[in-house]
Amino acid sequence: MGRLAVAVIVSSWIIPISILVNRIVPDPYMDEIFHVPQAQQYCKGNFGSWDPMITTPPGLYFLSLAHVACFFPGMFCIQAASSFSDVCSTVALRSTNAILAVICSILVYEIITQLRPALDEMKATLNAIVLALYPLHWFFTFLYYTDVASLTAVLAMYLACLKKNYLFSALLGLLAVFVRQTNIIWVLFVACSGVIECTLTPSQTNVRSDEPGLSVRKDSQLASDKGVTKGSNLRKRRHGLFDEIQRIFYMAWHLKWELLVSLSPFFMVLVAFVAFVSWNGSVVLGAKDAHAVTPHFAQIMYFSLVSALFMAPFHISVHQVAALLQSFWKDRLLSFFQLSAALIAGFLSVHFFSIAHPYLLADNRHYPFYLWRKVINAHWSMKYLLVPLYVYSWFSIFNLLAQAQKKIWVLSYFLASAAVLVPAPLIEFRYYTIPFFFLILHLHINDYRSWLLMGILYIVINIFTIYMFLFRPYSWDHEPGIQRFIW
Repeated sequence: MGRLAVAVIVSSWIIPISILVNRIVPDPYMDEIFHVPQAQQYCKGNFGSWDPMITTPPGLYFLSLAHVACFFPGMFCIQAASSFSDVCSTVALRSTNAILAVICSILVYEIITQLRPALDEMKATLNAIVLALYPLHWFFTFLYYTDVASLTAVLAMYLACLKKNYLFSALLGLLAVFVRQTNIIWVLFVACSGVIECTLTPSQTNVRSDEPGLSVRKDSQLASDKGVTKGSNLRKRRHGLFDEIQRIFYMAWHLKWELLVSLSPFFMVLVAFVAFVSWNGSVVLGAKDAHAVTPHFAQIMYFSLVSALFMAPFHISVHQVAALLQSFWKDRLLSFFQLSAALIAGFLSVHFFSIAHPYLLADNRHYPFYLWRKVINAHWSMKYLLVPLYVYSWFSIFNLLAQAQKKIWVLSYFLASAAVLVPAPLIEFRYYTIPFFFLILHLHINDYRSWLLMGILYIVINIFTIYMFLFRPYSWDHEPGIQRFIW
């Protein structure tokens, strides 16, 4: 019932808003001017054609071909289209993301129930609906961008891994990389999550798996029992980070063949990706000069603050500040060292590794353009004054994650997020979507009021952004055409 409710509610806003967007903005806009014609070339069967300005693989276009093929026979019968290529209009291609957004909301619901089986159906449904409203995901549901398809493929991969269907998970990971190549990081993260789950929770691995390799059944239990005789204190107390790493290596050695068989598909995806990068000479396909890998450590700082603001009811509260102060007070010496190191790293990041990409400085259609000019670059000291906010955001995130996740998982998540964001020279809030979803899905916060407040916050932001996009167009003196505000 929960899945159906989520699908119906999400569809109830996707359908009318999609109609409104396509009526007011019928032609391709921004990056759509590259994606739509490229997809239409594929609809014509011209698979050898490629726009050199497109940076991502053609996964979205093949998904659109499958989507369009579903309703082409009906349109052909009613003579609405005489050929397959006629069906590949901008409206039809945008509807790919509308369908994927509904599927994505169902995947979110399934992941929530997998991670938190004790959570009642009403709360799981509410959480899934609120996350479907997440502004960066919600806005691009109505345009032909790769973001929705990328998130959907990554979450489908993760759900399959949670269900211990590792072969299918790796295949979905290959699809995710075929949609956006940076998703290789999330393929590795999901594989690491599988290793963590299998080695640190052996008592739960006696569950039937669709794969023969990693049921881990009695063999893992025997290995676990041997581990108890050598270090039972690790089982009795809450593990520290180094204890968890030690136990992972110990259990991985005992389960080496099961892990090798079950997780080898992920390794094959990695090998295929490395071969592609070697052949292509770069991670991106086109516009290589504008998207060259650059150490942009300030990006991880921006992500922490943006994520904290999008989860304001969780982070900006007296209760959370008190919880952070209490955790600091428990181990004052270590906390002082961690805080000092974080502040130093933050100041060094914004001073030496803060990049103003030419696209950011020149394109006033994007909201980061105004945030950069009016906030970050408003005064030379402003980027340094924001560092304590970045640090607070990360400490708050770590504090909340530590209440529900193992320390090694939190570290893996941070490293994966950094690996995705730091090489990106351009400040694009769209890049934060996948790490944000992994973050919020693993917080395990049950506060009904906070989730409602967050949903209201998202609705307000979405109303503002779609209003600005549809009803506040403007023109450039140096270029013809209508311009619109966009994330």
